[in-house]
Amino acid sequence: MAERTSSGLLMMLEPTPAVAMTLPAEVREKLAELELELSEGDITQKGYEKKRGKLLAPYIPQIQGVDPSLQIDNRIQTSSQAVFSGSKHSKARAANTRDERFRSDLHTEAVQAALAKYKERKMPMPSKRRSVLVQSSVEACTPPDTSSASEDEGSLRRQGRLTTSTPYQGHGHPTVEHWFNRVIQGSSTSSSASSTSSHPGGRSVTNTALAALNANAAATALADLMAHTQIDNHSAPPDVTGLLERSSHLAERPQVASVRGVSRGYNHHTSVMETADGVPVNSRVSSKIQQLLNTLKRPKRPPLREFFVDDFEELLDVQEPDPNQPKPEGQQMSTLEGEHLEAVNKWPPSLPAALQRWGTTQPKSPCLTALDNAGKPVYTLTYGKLWTRSQKLAYTLLNKLSTRNEPLLMPGDRVALVFPNNDPVMFMVAFYGCLLAELVPVPIEVPLTRKDAGSQQIGFLLGSCGVTLALTTDACQKGLPKAQTGEVATFKGWPRLLWFVTDGKHVVKPPKDWHPPVREASDDIAYIEYKTSKEGSTMGITVSHSAMLTHCHALTQACGYTEAETITNVLDFKRDAGLWHGVLTSVMNRMHVISIPYSLMKVNPLSWIQKVHTYKARVAVLKSRDMHWSLLAQRDQRDISLSSLRMLIVADGANPWSISSCDAFLNVFQARGLRPEVICPCASSSEAMTVAIRRPPEMGIPPPGKAVLSMGGLSHSVIRVDTEDKLSVLTVQDVGQVMPGAMVCVVRVEGTPYLCQTDEVGEICVSSGSTGVAYYGLPGMTKNVFETIPLLSSGVPISDRPFTRTSLLGFVGPDSLVFVVGKLDGLMVVSGRRHNADDVVATALAVEPMKFVYRGRIAVFSVSVLHDERIVVVAEQRPDSTEEDSFQWMSRVLQAIDSIHQVGVYCLALVPANTLPKAPLGGIHISETKQRFLEGALHPCNVLMCPHTCVTNLPKPRQKQPEVGPASMIVGNLVAGKRIAQASGRDVAQLEDNDQFLYIQDVLQWRAQATPDHPLFLVLNAKGTVASTASCLQLHKRAERVATALMGRLNTGDHVALVYPPGIDLIATFYGCLYAGCVPVTVRPPHPQNLATTLPTVKMIVEVSKSVCILTTQAITKLLKSKEANATVDIKSWPMVLDTDDLPRKKSSQMYKPPTPEMLAYLDFSVSTTGILAGVKMSHAATSALCRSIKLQCELYPSRQIAICLDPYCGLGFALWCLCSVYSGHQSILVPPLELESNASLWLTAVSQYKVRVTFCSYSVMEMCTKGLGSQTEALRLRNMNLSCVRTCMVVAEERPRIALTQTFSKIFKDLGLSPRAVSTTFGCRVNVAICLQPNRLGKLAEQGTAGPDPTTVYVDMRALRHDRVRLVERGSPHSLPLMESGKILPGVKVIIANTETKGPLGDSHLGEVWVSSPHNATGYYTVYGEEALHADHFNTKLSFGDTQTVWARTGYLGFLRRTELTDASGERHDALYIVGSLDETLELRGMRYHPIDIETSVIRSHKSIAECAVFTWTNLLVVVVELEGSEQEALDLVALVTNVVLEEHYLIVGVVVVVDPGVIPINSRGEKQRMHLRDGFLADQLDPIYVAYNM
Repeated sequence: MAERTSSGLLMMLEPTPAVAMTLPAEVREKLAELELELSEGDITQKGYEKKRGKLLAPYIPQIQGVDPSLQIDNRIQTSSQAVFSGSKHSKARAANTRDERFRSDLHTEAVQAALAKYKERKMPMPSKRRSVLVQSSVEACTPPDTSSASEDEGSLRRQGRLTTSTPYQGHGHPTVEHWFNRVIQGSSTSSSASSTSSHPGGRSVTNTALAALNANAAATALADLMAHTQIDNHSAPPDVTGLLERSSHLAERPQVASVRGVSRGYNHHTSVMETADGVPVNSRVSSKIQQLLNTLKRPKRPPLREFFVDDFEELLDVQEPDPNQPKPEGQQMSTLEGEHLEAVNKWPPSLPAALQRWGTTQPKSPCLTALDNAGKPVYTLTYGKLWTRSQKLAYTLLNKLSTRNEPLLMPGDRVALVFPNNDPVMFMVAFYGCLLAELVPVPIEVPLTRKDAGSQQIGFLLGSCGVTLALTTDACQKGLPKAQTGEVATFKGWPRLLWFVTDGKHVVKPPKDWHPPVREASDDIAYIEYKTSKEGSTMGITVSHSAMLTHCHALTQACGYTEAETITNVLDFKRDAGLWHGVLTSVMNRMHVISIPYSLMKVNPLSWIQKVHTYKARVAVLKSRDMHWSLLAQRDQRDISLSSLRMLIVADGANPWSISSCDAFLNVFQARGLRPEVICPCASSSEAMTVAIRRPPEMGIPPPGKAVLSMGGLSHSVIRVDTEDKLSVLTVQDVGQVMPGAMVCVVRVEGTPYLCQTDEVGEICVSSGSTGVAYYGLPGMTKNVFETIPLLSSGVPISDRPFTRTSLLGFVGPDSLVFVVGKLDGLMVVSGRRHNADDVVATALAVEPMKFVYRGRIAVFSVSVLHDERIVVVAEQRPDSTEEDSFQWMSRVLQAIDSIHQVGVYCLALVPANTLPKAPLGGIHISETKQRFLEGALHPCNVLMCPHTCVTNLPKPRQKQPEVGPASMIVGNLVAGKRIAQASGRDVAQLEDNDQFLYIQDVLQWRAQATPDHPLFLVLNAKGTVASTASCLQLHKRAERVATALMGRLNTGDHVALVYPPGIDLIATFYGCLYAGCVPVTVRPPHPQNLATTLPTVKMIVEVSKSVCILTTQAITKLLKSKEANATVDIKSWPMVLDTDDLPRKKSSQMYKPPTPEMLAYLDFSVSTTGILAGVKMSHAATSALCRSIKLQCELYPSRQIAICLDPYCGLGFALWCLCSVYSGHQSILVPPLELESNASLWLTAVSQYKVRVTFCSYSVMEMCTKGLGSQTEALRLRNMNLSCVRTCMVVAEERPRIALTQTFSKIFKDLGLSPRAVSTTFGCRVNVAICLQPNRLGKLAEQGTAGPDPTTVYVDMRALRHDRVRLVERGSPHSLPLMESGKILPGVKVIIANTETKGPLGDSHLGEVWVSSPHNATGYYTVYGEEALHADHFNTKLSFGDTQTVWARTGYLGFLRRTELTDASGERHDALYIVGSLDETLELRGMRYHPIDIETSVIRSHKSIAECAVFTWTNLLVVVVELEGSEQEALDLVALVTNVVLEEHYLIVGVVVVVDPGVIPINSRGEKQRMHLRDGFLADQLDPIYVAYNM
């Protein structure tokens, strides 16, 4: 059927008149019951299908034989005209959307036409790990076996193996290839094809032939067969005009979802494609990214104008109002007055007086009939009974409840009324009992669980009203959750309540002389009605006795109520129209109310109609959804007559979608005596009560009005009757005339309440004696809402009476009819245009397949991101929908909303069926849903974010200035009074002791002679015991042995790879190489458990360093030549491997003496964070200079001990481990970081045990200590750990100092005596391994014996940094980023900050590249491919201006210098160097420079389950990888939160969010993230992600 009507349930029968006839009535009834059970969750989907299959089995062949012509006619008719056609039979049944929103058929047509205009866009589908696809059926992913005729047949067989001829016979069997093509193309049930009107020039092939093949396993047997027969009937002559238009989209989206555990035959077809960088990439991921880029290349609707803003004051783009937007042109409206409120003498002076009158004069008169869930009348309350029972309750409440001999309640106290919806009698007695006792009833919902959505807010309301007593029924009290004591549990956020049961046995008969005080209506509070605001907070609206009475008068007059009329009430009797008509006005007029409980409506939606018929009711009060439900009821309506009705009051007539329900209902029930003119929509709000109502026909009123308004106009608050563009229109009906005795006007929504013009939409305001009085206990809000003074354009008040704002948006039409187009609660203001949430819901519900949304449950709300509202759509998806269905439906919804409302959706989320928080009487609790979305607790199963299309107010991209030369930079800085940023450490007196240069190996020989037994090294094992030691002589002897072994085999200058675990062997062989004149290269040994990833690195370093020999231990020799190793590398290609475990004790003949200090001493290889293997050359001169600088800075001499917990293979770790002790003679306690994995306290225990004053560690060691020992400080103290000896603990790093980690470390170990000033950082890089080290006594501090100044922390503006500027701000200011200085510059080191492009010097306030000049700079990169020239300038470059003589090395790090207030020993001001980040790692986005760590910090803060995060870019898209620590359900919650936080804090749109398991982000030995490795892994599809979301 072309018109797939909206629903959450599977499409039921009655699709054509003919089919309807083939099923007997009792089967149809049973099907209806089954359907209801499923929708209420009483039966599983599987059970439902099984039972349904059984019921239908006998009828399937008949249905297949239905006369095809009937079907085609019906199909065309349904698609081209309104679904609910007038004829009795062909009601195309809209299946159940049990919610307050319905689609209008006009709207469905519009949506389809809108979609037809779009070609399906290629959008990359998110990929998801199998375990996350909890709902999807496996059949959707596995190809059917070749013998089956069609995939749907699989679904037939599943449903009880119905034996029928398949619709495909005679068409040949579609092969697997057909299936395969289908999957690749994406199922093409494009709704655009389903609107006949979309192809002028021929009959369209309904839903394209593939619609039937939709992989929706739920398309149940019957529906499938019908769909097939239909296709067969008219697919012979294909409609070329229609299909050519489609064919392009069939092949457009190659949908390749990566799903674990399911072999997918078609992954091999990904073609090699060029990326934007021109790099050929062969991977699924990159093809998806390419699709994403292609979608992004399309022009966005509001074009982003490229403005040039040089300054870092990033201005968010303020959307300029469109000069062509419609503006109101009418005159200023005048206030509208209702007819005069007639004073009738017979009316009693108050409601209790009315009750007294009827209770005494007409005691037998029926007042209220209650029904049970079967629709049988249970009890009829007479006026006499109501009067006596209310009196009893009033007396009991006032006199029989006491605490400590004080009455519990005084007149005017508030009392909670907690009554279930199926017990109106007890509620009415309690309500009037309170009125008679002069207590104030506060009716609320029954709290079912302790976690009910919004229940906490109700608790706040009760608390603020000072409620201490709750009245309830016996049955209800028994059902409430209990505490252990047996009392009713206290609900979250609720005050302590006393629960009182109002059933007969608990109330007392009052004595003869007691009479309740029945007074005239006063301005005292009569009752409090609760309402929930858009944000979810609950307010109590107070209604005075006089307002309550006046409202009853006004309703009586407007509705023409007469004494003893019968009225059917379907609404909630506790509040709103249900209370006003069914409890208050009814008593005023001695009417008889038939109360239909919500639970009965769920079971039998026709019940209210049957009661109208049975009781010949004159009036019925209901909502449009009740009419909608009754249309769906399967039971026959033949013996029903609605001719008794003179008024059908539609309480939510203000809901724009009520009109379609009214029309459809009339179509069907006009034949049952329903007169069109009795439908009376009304508009009301909790604050103003009834605002307007259409009068019953006998009052001689003007005919009802309908308006077809342009949505575009409405979004600008302008009323334009739409003529040409039929797509985006809203049809609204009037809600009648203003209430008697009321004045109504329409005012502007924002700002001062000026009156609107006649063609402008505004908020309706009412002034009358029958509105609410205040929000209880909220005087400020009360003034805004209940005491508004509307002004004329001249600024003069229109009246001296205050008006109440109704929160209804509307206008006054012709004939003084009131029209409502929306509510303030659903108003979303996006870029200055207004959209109504209900309208967006209706559009989404009209999207094919309408069956997709489970029971029509959709929530639409807006969240504020980056200074504008963003629209979020959340829908429950059917339990049986596949990934493909979901994605297709989502992309269509986006297009439909885009076409019809001209607004982008920011986020579309699908959640599993039955998981959205529910409001008390059905419907979705919107504010709670929004809350969960923002907290990341919604747990969607599918998410589509579209920030690229709807975030249009980003700051303009920065454009680089035309080259400003370095000279003008300097002049500019001088003029601005800023100094050029340069600094240096202490001068080093050229040669200290003697005039001869000392080679490091000479120092060792000298120490071996001078102090042979002085201990140099001590290595600890995991147990904390000494594994090995070495004195000066022992080390010298071991080195000699190595040298002897090498000298016979190698030439001088040969390179030798040292592959050792951390220990003395490594140090001894290093010096052995120097003794023999070889060049050592230290290499981390492969990990035996992880050869595949660690061995290739070893191999690579050995090859790149051109090592001719490998020195190692026996164990590692075996490992290198093992079978396992051969699987990874070619073991035959290793150079000579020497095992140094048992070398002969030979005395070597002659030590090698290098001819000059510039000779190469060793090579230092390390993998940078960007994944580049870089080896640097260290000369003998640089080696000795490095040792001397460190000795001076750290004040090292032979009597000192230092503890080192670092890897000994490269950089400063290698220097401290292998060189410094030999040079300075101090003892080094060596703790291999690997040992900490089995004993986290090893390093700190050693520090405490040996009372070490100076210690070095890495960030990864610090992290292991904080994570592993954070909770054990108490136990460590008991084991006598004491860290008060530590003066300096330095973290060796090549990155920005990690403040959060160092602070956490200091805080945790403060309890063990660690001084908060001890922890400091160092900085080195490839060109110079030690630029800064913290300790050095400065100025006045030197006398106090503390080591150096506190590492200074400054706060800089993150937005300025993106523009390479440094602007200091106060701590805690927005966008502030804390940076800690990287340490004191070493002696002999000079540092300058240079512009990366012009190579000119920069001023203090600029971020630039740190350049360094020092005697211990490395002399160059060591690479094989002769690329030295490329990197030569890294090691010897000169400034383009200023001091152009000095040779500098470029560090590749961005930083800045800042002169501090501190002085150093020489009296100089101390210059602090701040490192911001590596230049290679920075991301250039939107013309600005971002540092990954800043984005990552924001992301990690956004949700508690994000353990770690890394970002990188790929073809200008920002990719964010997050590690999820928690259940996989939470994976999709992260997508929106990550996107939000990066937008808010960095003004960037995230392109791809990848959610992975903990530990997937690679970290190197220094504890730095390897972002480029991660990027390669992502593009090669090796991360095994839980979910990948491509933001559109």
